[in-house]
Amino acid sequence: MKIDKKIIKELTDCLEEFKLTELEYTEKDTKIKVSKNNVSINNQSISNPDNQSPVQELKAQKTASSGVEVTSPIIGTAYHAPEPGAKKFVEVGKKIKKGDTIMIVEAMKTMNHVPSTSDGLVKEILVADGQPVEFGQALIILE
Repeated sequence: MKIDKKIIKELTDCLEEFKLTELEYTEKDTKIKVSKNNVSINNQSISNPDNQSPVQELKAQKTASSGVEVTSPIIGTAYHAPEPGAKKFVEVGKKIKKGDTIMIVEAMKTMNHVPSTSDGLVKEILVADGQPVEFGQALIILE
């Protein structure tokens, strides 16, 4: 497959112009997904570490050494429980399995369950209930 660099350039320009963190483009059997830190073509990720600031890189190294981060798959508002007053999905010290719901991220009135990406013990919850979150923002850290 030949990659059309012009399309990727246009998509990255749109990221900057509209202050987006991620953009996806699909045409026939080609799917291009561009985000601030990587480019994905037909689900094959091409990393772009040069786009990271030294502070982001340092933070990534620090958190990677202290546990596994589970990140937000979308932009929205994070909720710790399925409804106000209900039992929280996770608490510090609780063992969870891969696929367990750790939070809900609400976007455009749609409640999106965020699954754990691995088994582990909840070491830290990084966002408050009702807090806005960005795509790729760490939600919890597992040991």
